[in-house]
Amino acid sequence: MPISLTLLAPPPKKRKTPMKRYTVVILALLVATCITYIMAKDPASTETPSKEAQAISMTEEQWKAKLGPERYRVMRQHGTEPSFRNAYWDNKEKGLYLCAGCETPLFSSSEKYRSGTGWPSFWKPIVAENVGEKIDRSFGMTRTEVHCNRCKGHLGHVFEDGPPPTGLRYCINSASLIFVPKDEIEAKGLAEYADHVK
Repeated sequence: MPISLTLLAPPPKKRKTPMKRYTVVILALLVATCITYIMAKDPASTETPSKEAQAISMTEEQWKAKLGPERYRVMRQHGTEPSFRNAYWDNKEKGLYLCAGCETPLFSSSEKYRSGTGWPSFWKPIVAENVGEKIDRSFGMTRTEVHCNRCKGHLGHVFEDGPPPTGLRYCINSASLIFVPKDEIEAKGLAEYADHVK
């Protein structure tokens, strides 16, 4: 029986259509666009950290020399100063409150209120990212400790019994703060925060 040559011949090659080439090009462009978008959304890959965001690392001896005994006890050993016997609990002057460890702006007099606790109390920080939080289970209680996000200095605690609009009370040790009066803000190089003081 004769064998058909058409059965032995290899199948004809399929020619790439222009449509398939365009699809590959479009997919490659989409992938490149997605990668560019992701890189732009990641601050670590495109932005230099601000002064506030740059962490400060010092030895305990350096902190002791910089802060002095009382501030060191409060900020580095998570101490608490006496209520009603501290520098800013009753301060009514307009201005900014900076971290005593690294001078990062933390709070404004515009968000300070009289809580009756004997410590400076604020219903929000100037910039949320400047104040970090962690759970504190000391003394048989569960509280939320707040610290400066730049130098990790202990500030105090935040409670959910504050006034509107946040309902929060940032109860802060005066020893953790430096006060800058409103008329000295620009001279201290803090002009960008001046609008926070009403």
